[in-house]
Amino acid sequence: MSGAVVRKARQLAGDPVLRRWLMARSVGRCRGEPAFEAHRPPYSEVWLPLERVERGERAVFSDLPADPPPAPVVLSLPGEECRCRPSDVAGPFGLSFADAEALLALHRFAWLPLVPDIDPRWVSALWRAWRNRFGTPGEGWPWHPYTAAERAINILDYGRRVGLPQPLDDTLAVLAAHAPAIASRLEYFGEHHTSNHLANNGRGLYILGLELGMPQCAELGARILLEEARRIFWPSGVLREGSSNYHLLVAKNYTTAWLAARRHGRPEEAALREITARAMAVIPWFLMPGGFPFVGDITPDCPPEHLACLTGGGGEGWLALLDDEERAAVMALQAAVAPADAEALRRDGWLRADFGIWSGLWHAAPQGWSHMPGHGHQDCGSFELHLMGGALFVDPGRGAYGDEGEAALYRSAKAHNGLLVDGKDPYAPNRPYYDEGFRRRVGGAPVELVREGNSVRLRFEGFQRLRRVGAAARRWTFEPRALLIEDAVEGRGRRLISRLFHTTLPVRRDGGKVVIGEHAVLSADAPVRVEPATRWTAYGRGVPASRIVVETKAALPWQGQIRVEVR
Repeated sequence: MSGAVVRKARQLAGDPVLRRWLMARSVGRCRGEPAFEAHRPPYSEVWLPLERVERGERAVFSDLPADPPPAPVVLSLPGEECRCRPSDVAGPFGLSFADAEALLALHRFAWLPLVPDIDPRWVSALWRAWRNRFGTPGEGWPWHPYTAAERAINILDYGRRVGLPQPLDDTLAVLAAHAPAIASRLEYFGEHHTSNHLANNGRGLYILGLELGMPQCAELGARILLEEARRIFWPSGVLREGSSNYHLLVAKNYTTAWLAARRHGRPEEAALREITARAMAVIPWFLMPGGFPFVGDITPDCPPEHLACLTGGGGEGWLALLDDEERAAVMALQAAVAPADAEALRRDGWLRADFGIWSGLWHAAPQGWSHMPGHGHQDCGSFELHLMGGALFVDPGRGAYGDEGEAALYRSAKAHNGLLVDGKDPYAPNRPYYDEGFRRRVGGAPVELVREGNSVRLRFEGFQRLRRVGAAARRWTFEPRALLIEDAVEGRGRRLISRLFHTTLPVRRDGGKVVIGEHAVLSADAPVRVEPATRWTAYGRGVPASRIVVETKAALPWQGQIRVEVR
């Protein structure tokens, strides 16, 4: 049996909700997916297929030096580094990597914007090595549309600032070939399966078209960027995919598209500026006193410090790649944008609330189910809480992609600050093909996440898929120097109730209580244990943390309390 068949068999065996959907689908109780043509967004018909690349006036590029690099260079890849020697320039492109994201980053030239002062001779040498082996478009990972778009953007951005590898005509021809390669495999898979990748395909086409003088390519890219912004952002302006770090990444991507439109005097410049401004307006709500919270996945595209310039978190990051005038334009836009409407953001699943010395950020996808496709986790009602300017309870994030082992653990509710029943996630794994009627029958009513005076209240019904279990509710009530968390689960029978907290602060036991850092003491109505964990600070990079588990076997309906006091 093939690996794909085995994985699907395991998936089916371990997911009773998926089996329920298949049965309902077989008898006509669930609608099938709307018809769609893969790789062909309905608004793209005017420009597809992009078979002929018409060339017009292009940007002027300098030639990079062609002599060999004199000294080794280290390329920063997701979770690891790759050392290149002048005697073996092509070596990196023959390596195997434990994580496919490292291989993809190598082919995307994603390391290039991370080292602004890299020796240009290395850029020339690595481009030639890549071009000699992979320069003809194909079906494999090196020419995956997301990878091709990122590579074209990174090389052209470097070309504008410094220059392009010689011979220039050959480099331009290979770059131009990226356009039909991307356009023929656009990552459009209908309303149910299309992620932020399609918008980035459009960004690659747009920048290729503008910089290389290909008007049809630029028009297609512009249309994709504008149409996909309506799909991938919720009404509040926040990325719908459930990740704070990915919101920064996509905000940066739209900023680069807006700047390209601005450089070239494009008619869609105002629309791209508005999309960028709306995405930037969300960021202030993510800015916690003790640091930026990594809710959901952390992108492997670039390390978080590369995006910190969007948060005011210090350093220039990708802003260092801009000229003075464009850097000033971005900073002026940041300064001019008012924070997004808090109520709209709450309706879209994010609640920020501050209570004196306490600052909290809660996340719960509006329907409870983590958006698919996306980068969200099983974090319904999970929260990050900061105390007196420092992080007390943190969202651990996730250090790698995958459906097994550690990658699966850090996507699950067991690695979040939430409530579990019998060790189960608040909601079943989401599938893009589930329709809203099925999700409502299985997961119940939409999530309630609201602020009420000095408290935050959560109610969700995702556990009702478990036999004889009903709705769950939490309330966080903030006092000047204490926090009371009240929990309740409806239903019948005895169940294992788990409440989890993650912290990077030192943790020690003091009798039946847990002392966290210098100021917080947690006491609970059930036994408490402490386990080692990781708080991921970048893709593939983390710091030690602790998981505090409050767990009891109790009869439903059940109520419990946890108190955190400041000393």
